[in-house]
Amino acid sequence: MAKLKAKFNSPVLANIFKGAIIAVSITLVLILLFAILIKIANIPDSVIAPVNQVIKIVSIFVGCFLTLKKYPQKGLITGASIGAVYTILAFLVFSLLGGTFSINLSFLSDLFFSLIIGGLCGIFAVNKKLK
Repeated sequence: MAKLKAKFNSPVLANIFKGAIIAVSITLVLILLFAILIKIANIPDSVIAPVNQVIKIVSIFVGCFLTLKKYPQKGLITGASIGAVYTILAFLVFSLLGGTFSINLSFLSDLFFSLIIGGLCGIFAVNKKLK
């Protein structure tokens, strides 16, 4: 029981959730700004999906970078975990806002995408030397 308690008090898990929450917060802000831009400008629908992917990448990167700056170990695993938790939290938040909960192939591809992006961002964040 003590081992299990120690795992849940670990700074790694706290950092994963911290990074994911930072990333979801950034996503919410950027999506809101993009929605305002869509409303003001005449942006075609074909631009929405690529911009959403860029928003995910930026959000995961910032979440990983800010989190791993203070705890620069296990970049790949921590980054990939932040990406996965980010996807789950974002799914829950946007499902609540949209009123629909459906796990489908799109969610699974987003999860896979976020794992890869999070892992790459984690590697970068751990190996980046700030001057």
